[in-house]
Amino acid sequence: MPQLNGSTAMLKSLDDADYNPVDHLNAIFSHPCTLSSVTATSEALRQYQDDLSDDIADLVAAQSTSDAQSVRRIQTAKADLGDLFQKIENVREKAIRTEESIAAMTADIKRLDNTKRNLTLSMTTLKRLQMLTTAYEQLRGLSRTRQYRDCAQLLQAVIQLMAHFKSYRSIDQIATLSRNVADLQRELLEQVCEDFELTFAKGEVAQRIGTLGEACQVMDALGDTARSRLITWYCNTQLREYRSVFRGNDEAGSLDNISRRYSWFKRMLKTYENEHAMIFPTYWRVNEMLANTFCEGTRDDFKGILSRATRRVDGASLDVNLLLSCLQETLDFEHSLEKRFAIESRSSVDTMSSRDEKPAAFNRAISEAFEPYLSVWVEAQDKHLSEMIPKYRQQSPRDAEEDFSSQQVIPSSTELFSFYRLTLAQCGKLTTGIRLVELTATFAKYLDQYAQQVLLYFLTERSGGQELPIADITLALNTADYCHTTCTQLEEKIRNRVDEELKARVDLQSQADAFMGIVSAALRALVRKVELECEPSWKEMRNIPWNKLESVGDQSSYVAELLQHVKTRAAEILKLLHKQQYARAFCDNLVELMANTYIANMVLCRPLSEVGAEQMLLDTYMLKLGFEELLTLNAEPGTTVPARCVSISPLKEHQLIPLLSYIKRVNQSMTKHSPLLKTLQVCSTPAEGLVQAYLIHIRDQSDTNFRKVLDLKGVRKQDQPHLVELFQAHRASSDNLLQNSPLLTPLHIPSSHVAPGISSLSNAAVMSTPALGGGRFDPSTFGSAIMSVARDGVDRLGTPTIGGGGVVSSNPPLGTMLPPTGAETSQTGTNLNDNLRNIGKFFRRDMSGFGGRFGGGKGADEGGK
Repeated sequence: MPQLNGSTAMLKSLDDADYNPVDHLNAIFSHPCTLSSVTATSEALRQYQDDLSDDIADLVAAQSTSDAQSVRRIQTAKADLGDLFQKIENVREKAIRTEESIAAMTADIKRLDNTKRNLTLSMTTLKRLQMLTTAYEQLRGLSRTRQYRDCAQLLQAVIQLMAHFKSYRSIDQIATLSRNVADLQRELLEQVCEDFELTFAKGEVAQRIGTLGEACQVMDALGDTARSRLITWYCNTQLREYRSVFRGNDEAGSLDNISRRYSWFKRMLKTYENEHAMIFPTYWRVNEMLANTFCEGTRDDFKGILSRATRRVDGASLDVNLLLSCLQETLDFEHSLEKRFAIESRSSVDTMSSRDEKPAAFNRAISEAFEPYLSVWVEAQDKHLSEMIPKYRQQSPRDAEEDFSSQQVIPSSTELFSFYRLTLAQCGKLTTGIRLVELTATFAKYLDQYAQQVLLYFLTERSGGQELPIADITLALNTADYCHTTCTQLEEKIRNRVDEELKARVDLQSQADAFMGIVSAALRALVRKVELECEPSWKEMRNIPWNKLESVGDQSSYVAELLQHVKTRAAEILKLLHKQQYARAFCDNLVELMANTYIANMVLCRPLSEVGAEQMLLDTYMLKLGFEELLTLNAEPGTTVPARCVSISPLKEHQLIPLLSYIKRVNQSMTKHSPLLKTLQVCSTPAEGLVQAYLIHIRDQSDTNFRKVLDLKGVRKQDQPHLVELFQAHRASSDNLLQNSPLLTPLHIPSSHVAPGISSLSNAAVMSTPALGGGRFDPSTFGSAIMSVARDGVDRLGTPTIGGGGVVSSNPPLGTMLPPTGAETSQTGTNLNDNLRNIGKFFRRDMSGFGGRFGGGKGADEGGK
């Protein structure tokens, strides 16, 4: 093929799968001068086509030859397979003929084998029939002469032999023999029972004890039914006298003579062991059956007696002491039976029968009859507790001559729970059913009464208008904490004792919450102690001319005095709080109180100049630093760490984490009014600067709150409308503003500046200082204040939540609360317990955050222990 215009490339491209003839021709004749080679190119293509046709023809011929050879090989393979199948068929036919030949050769042998097997079976059957007939005849003779030992052995043999002839009962002779054997068994049963009845009736047991023992072997051979009949007869015979004496005589059968019943049966058991135990086989456990029969009959007797006692015509109630005495004797008797027969059952464990049968259980075998009437006992405990609570209310909480301990509790609380423990132990022996649940309800009832009528009364009214000492408040706190811990443990113990289906009905959590509410009230009273100490310092703060200060100096004079009062009194109180979580709660409440009181007094110090606001901001910073040290006031030397040095403190992590959390809490409480002070530092001229400062720091949309800021700055009323209009204009262009500031909204600023009490805060302070304008704290109203808190519910508790924002709680000043009127007392008396529980739940939820700070709940539990 001529190599014209890239003919080699042409041949190569002809072999491509995506060959395109147009592109190929364009490539060959890419220029007009190449048209002269058209003829040569056409000739080359034709030659190439002929060569391809020759190659294809050769390949087709070769493939045809190969197909013919394959067909021949397949035909040969089929022929070979046919021959193979034929050979297999021939082998199978030969195997069948061989098997038939062998079967024909061994047919006679098989017949002989079958004949031998049948002959052996016939001989064995005839031999057994002969043995059965002989044994039957011998058994009849022995039964007439009452030779029970031989009868027992022969009877077992006859019963076993008779079992082999069950399939032959269609034969008349075998059926007749089977009936005769059954009749003989019945005759033996009746004969043995008759012998027992005559012997016991004539009192000849001792003389015929051997014969009766052998007769028991016959009853054993006759089976379980015969044995049960004999045991039942014996139990009824022995208890006949008991039934006639204690059922037929009202006096002997009364509950007063219950001990005679048990004494009689003990004598009966002794008689059995001395005279009758040798008659019956040990594994029959006749003494246990006798005890069971006695318990069943006695239980039925007691049910009737108790039922009649509750339906007496004269209306007399069931004697609780007699009921408990009888029940205790019954429990002791059951325990003695349980102990006695458990030992006997273990000693006979080697016998076959003792392995097959369980020993009888005597727990509640008789005492079950008393359970429906234990409500009388529960009512007696209720009556006893109702007499204890008034006595506890009048008792002195502690001996005045005794040294006070920081872990001391009111003695009546330990006495109450000791009574509960003894009562629970007694009830647990009597029942684990519904009566135990009723007793739990009684416990809950008087736990509520103890919380309200003893502990809350001690905190509020017992002092008779006198201020409670710190030691007495701490005593009430320790007692409430002890009751809370012990109440939870009591619930767990009852749950472990009560029946499974009744566990859900055991709940003392509301009572535990009520005691936690008392703890909260005690902490509030302790915080109140510190509040009273600080009143002179707050008065000094209000006397400073804040609108005339010319420069910011060091901290104000009242700050050092205030911190001294707080730290001195707080150190005295913290020394008596032996649980760290309560110390932390006290400090949190105290700091929150100081922060809210500061805001209240700041309102009373208006008007505030820019310099005065800046001085107040400095004072709050110094107060914050002082309050951060409250939690470690009584710490050992070397463990007190200033807040600024926490990062380099040598304290371990478990000591440092609670301190860091407390410092964070102090920062949140003492800096929540910083936005207000920063706003007050801005001058009202130009007005745009004050408005912008308000929108940056306060960040709310309330015109009322903005006017409060203007009042605090002392802006005249005629100048305020212009500033308010400017505020409204700038407010429209600001985003992400609050509807109302949580700091300013609760504030109440009087229209005219007088020297009122802390009413300027209205409901803002948690426990605000009372009567700042010259009024004095009246301790007689303090008890009513706490009672009012309990009545009003948890919203007035004022216990701040961990990590809470600057929201000021809605508590009115405790010192300004008035005692509730009679109508209010009657209206809210029913809610008091519920509100105490709610306070406890709130306080416990607040305290739950202390687990990580004080080493978790484990520490609290250990403190309780």
